[in-house]
Amino acid sequence: MSDTVFRNPEHVAADLASRNYLAEPGLAAAVYLAKRLKMPLFLEGDPGVGKTVLALKISEALGVELIRLQCYSGIDRSQALYEWDFARQLLHLRGSQDDRSIYGAEFLIARPILRAVEQTPSVLLIDEIDRADDEFEAFLLEVLEGKTLSIPEYQTITIDEPPFVVLTSNGTREVHGALKRRCVYHWIEHPTEEREADIIRLNVPEVADTPLADEIAAAMCRLRRLPLVRPPGVAESIGFARAAAALGRDTIADALDDAIGVLVKHHEDQALVRSTLRQGTP
Repeated sequence: MSDTVFRNPEHVAADLASRNYLAEPGLAAAVYLAKRLKMPLFLEGDPGVGKTVLALKISEALGVELIRLQCYSGIDRSQALYEWDFARQLLHLRGSQDDRSIYGAEFLIARPILRAVEQTPSVLLIDEIDRADDEFEAFLLEVLEGKTLSIPEYQTITIDEPPFVVLTSNGTREVHGALKRRCVYHWIEHPTEEREADIIRLNVPEVADTPLADEIAAAMCRLRRLPLVRPPGVAESIGFARAAAALGRDTIADALDDAIGVLVKHHEDQALVRSTLRQGTP
């Protein structure tokens, strides 16, 4: 895993910018410290501010694979760590005179955490940890603090070089302090209007020389002050700019009706968004 982009926070920010991700100084410092101190990076913030995308950009910067574990209610250690292929084990017992153990590598199904450890260097993204249950948090804390992974009846894997771990949370519930204390923590804010316009221009070069990026950035700031079910994030800003460019439209008003589905993902939000953007007032 290359450390060349992690010489200091400024190099982190510059490398991410070259990959169309603008990280403010505090975020770049958090990425740098997580790598330097070999601690997980815990990113919290509203949906759409760029948490998951940042993990992808880090993996690209380091030149390693991104392995993603999507959390959800009810997820347990078998979905995160490993499972035994019971069907293959049963077939082996029934149809073979081979006395090999059914607890061998050929019967083991590696899930994201085990894959990340086996393929290190890697980036392990544990996405939306706030959707998981308390029991899974406790298991995750045990894994992140350990230096080994124990697979009963098979072997114990020593973790000489842990993967770069990125955890994300949308803040739908409070994640236990014990887990956060294990990490370098950073809250990602929505960007300022000027920064969002720069992000749009960087990711959608078709609108770089038009006023559309500034217009969209200003509109997004207005929309985020509204009581929407799902306020638009930076991902929606970029998506709307791309949609407007694809449609050949130069203004929000011209693109709004056809591209509303790129910007607004809840039916109950669409009428308020339409009226707000057409009036040009909050």
